[in-house]
Amino acid sequence: MIPTHRPRRNRKSQVIRDMVQETRLTAHDFIYPVFVVEGQNQRLEVKSMPGVYRYSADRIIDEIGAAVELGINSFAPFPGLNDSLKDPLARESTNMDGLYLKTVADIKRQFPDVVIMTDVAMDPYSSDGHDGVVNQETGEILNDASLEVLGQMALAQARAGADIIGPSDMMDGRVAWIRDVLDRNAFSHVSIMSYTAKYASAFYGPFRDALDSAPKKGDKKSYQMNPANRLEALRELQLDEAEGADMVMIKPALSYLDIIREVKNNTNLPVTAYNVSGEYALIKAAAQNGWVDGEKTMMEVLMSIKRAGADAILTYFAKDAAAVLRRG
Repeated sequence: MIPTHRPRRNRKSQVIRDMVQETRLTAHDFIYPVFVVEGQNQRLEVKSMPGVYRYSADRIIDEIGAAVELGINSFAPFPGLNDSLKDPLARESTNMDGLYLKTVADIKRQFPDVVIMTDVAMDPYSSDGHDGVVNQETGEILNDASLEVLGQMALAQARAGADIIGPSDMMDGRVAWIRDVLDRNAFSHVSIMSYTAKYASAFYGPFRDALDSAPKKGDKKSYQMNPANRLEALRELQLDEAEGADMVMIKPALSYLDIIREVKNNTNLPVTAYNVSGEYALIKAAAQNGWVDGEKTMMEVLMSIKRAGADAILTYFAKDAAAVLRRG
């Protein structure tokens, strides 16, 4: 029987394929995560993330500039601190003369038009390695005590010049708390991109290597989400919307494409996704062994995240992907 419908007609030439393409990537879709560490003239490769480096504050400016040249305009810096600066209440997180806040201010001073999204969680500054305050006797993560710390952290980041605050801690009520702190201190213009569905994932390992931020005891399952749960993400979404989030995020991305789509179908807020360190490392390792075409696999993965519903993607591939897009 001769086919009546022939979808292949829309695939018969590159021009037609381009014309009917449903999903497109641009460099403006990317938020580039970068690592800043103490010291001078430092560019240290993260062994578990080939091609990703930790930069001292003086060198990170060059990296930002190189990314801007490729059309990337949004950045998410993360701090790697010496253990001597860490304590149970993450006091270094509000030190305006400390590494992180000075770096944020310096980036904004030298690149005033870029968008800086900062991370609000205690783990980079905590001697316990958890995202919240730890009860030293029981090991319990104290939700409401953590809000006090997170609110002051967010305020300090806003003062340093952050455009978007990204609470990644997964404490209950933190979006409303941070919004109130920002508004009461004349930072109503600063956005909140809530990590709405941050799962207790095995894909975070290389990131924790990069920042030496793994928990000293226990795990993060009492506050990060169970990877088996889908409807719980929608409950978190409803709460974040009610509490005043401006954007929402799903983390990780690649193993949670269904969650990105569920969230996209249930909100009018912009949806972002974090293509995390483990997802990056898998592709890089396979490419280095010749098992996959690294460039094509990278672009297919990023396209799949965008197709699933992400309006923006945090990805360590940002520079590489932007270079591919520039080549056309």
